[in-house]
Order: sequence, then C-alpha cells, then structure tokens
Amino acid sequence: MNNDNFEKNTISHLAQASLIEQRRARRWKIFFRFAYLFIAIGLVAFLTLDDKTSSQGPHTAIVDLNGVIASGSPANAYDVITGLEDAFANTNVKGIVIRINSPGGSPVQSELINQEIIRLRGIHPTIPVYAVVEDLCASGGYYVAVAADRIYVSPSSIVGSIGVRMDGFEFTEALESLGIKRRLLTAGENKGFLDPFSPMKPAQREHAKSILDNIHHQFIKAVTLGRGERLKDTPEIFSGLVWTGEQSLNLGLADAYGSVLSVARDVIGAKELVNYSVKEGFEERIARKFGAEILNRTMGYRLH
Repeated sequence: MNNDNFEKNTISHLAQASLIEQRRARRWKIFFRFAYLFIAIGLVAFLTLDDKTSSQGPHTAIVDLNGVIASGSPANAYDVITGLEDAFANTNVKGIVIRINSPGGSPVQSELINQEIIRLRGIHPTIPVYAVVEDLCASGGYYVAVAADRIYVSPSSIVGSIGVRMDGFEFTEALESLGIKRRLLTAGENKGFLDPFSPMKPAQREHAKSILDNIHHQFIKAVTLGRGERLKDTPEIFSGLVWTGEQSLNLGLADAYGSVLSVARDVIGAKELVNYSVKEGFEERIARKFGAEILNRTMGYRLH
C-alpha cells in the first residue's frame, strides 16, 4: 500500500514538474520571439533610415525620378514634390540634383512636378536645381527636366520624345468573325467612344486627336519656356522623336555632359550626396498600385 502511494506521489510530482518545465519553456519561447521581433523592427528602421538624417554639413541633395511617372508608381508627383520640398528646406543643401531615369508617363503628374520645381526655385533662388539624365529622359521625364536650371546628360543617354499618345485596340472585326455582338448601353451618345469592342466614329477620332493636340501644345509650351533660346529652331524637336545625349546637346535639349557625382563636385561644389527621395512602405505601394490600375483602365493617354 505504501509502495502504491509512493508511486502515485512520484508520478504526480513528475507530471507537475514536467508541466512546470513546459510552461517555463513556453514563456522563454514567447520572450525570445518578441525579442527577435523587436530586433528585426529596429534593424529595419535602421536600414530604412532617411539618408538626409545622416548629414549635418553642406551637401548636394538628390531627388530620384525613376520609372514611369504615375500616381501608382515611386515616380508619383506627391512623393517627388515632397522630396524637393525637404531638400529646399534644409539650409545645408547647396544644390539639388534630380536624377532621371524615366520613359515618361502621366502628363498631369509630370506637369505638377514641373510647376512645383519652378515655384520652389522662385522661393529659393540661391539653391540651383540640375537635372541629370542617366539612361533615359523621355516624354514626361523630359517635361520635368526642362524646369531645372540646366540639364546634364551622358553621350549615350536617350532624350526627347516630346509628344503625346493615346493607344488601345479595336476588336470589332474579331467579334464579327466569331458571330458575337456587342451590347453597350450609355447615357450620352459618345460615352463609350474609347470602347475597344465598338467602332470609332470619325467625329470621335477627331475629338480624341484634339485632346492629344491640346496636351501636346502644353508640353511644347513647357519645353519652350524652360529651354528658351537654347533650343534650336528645328520642327523635328516637337515631333516625338528621341535623340542620344550627344545629339541633344546639338539641338539645345541639354546643356552639357555630366553625372550626379561630377555635377555635385564640380558644379555645385558640395560632393557629399544625400538622397531626399521618399521611400514608400509596403502598404503605400499596394494602395498606389491599386489606384494606378483603376486610373490606367479609365484614362489611356500619356507622355510615353
């Protein structure tokens, strides 16, 4: 009997000890998980720390215009303008370089950036703004560049494409060959004039062309104001063609050869570089892409 009680007590103690050990192990596991989480958050915060906080002395500010200019891309007007405003607000900034690698994009977004550069230059006349073209500065990218004091290129850079396009497809013959009829109900006889499954009437085509011509005129005006007498009197400049950096110098589309480093060092005189570009978070990226998809489905024209 005593042996039975001894065994029961022993088993009970062992079970309780095992349970206590499991609870203790679970607590340590939770503790280490939170510790790893805080370390990871701190590391991410450190790695994504804005470059401009690392410099207190005189420096050259960089604002990137990279990729398609659109409300859903990193090259959206709001973020580019925010970077420019932060750069102009820093008294240690001796000059600003807009580093451009863009095929163009939204005429609205491009115009907003162009006008904001002009406005900020007027408020801060002692801070020069230079556009530095790396691989590509076409259409909307060039719309932005002409607002700068000077444009620097590499000999093999691609520059220009001063034009506007509206593109899409028409599937009316394909539907007919398949024996499919399109049903489209609208309030307003021209509401569906860009529908790819309906034929476009001549009057609608002319209206679309007038929209493109109007936007093209705005683009030409911005280029003419920005470049002034530096532009050569050549009609082809506004035809939508592109040129190399070397050719762009001869046409007055650019001013000189230069890179971000050479402009900061030799032109601005402040070789330390600090990037003021806005860094998007994951949530903002998703939201912007979702909004851009809606915009792209409803509006088809672009400086691109």
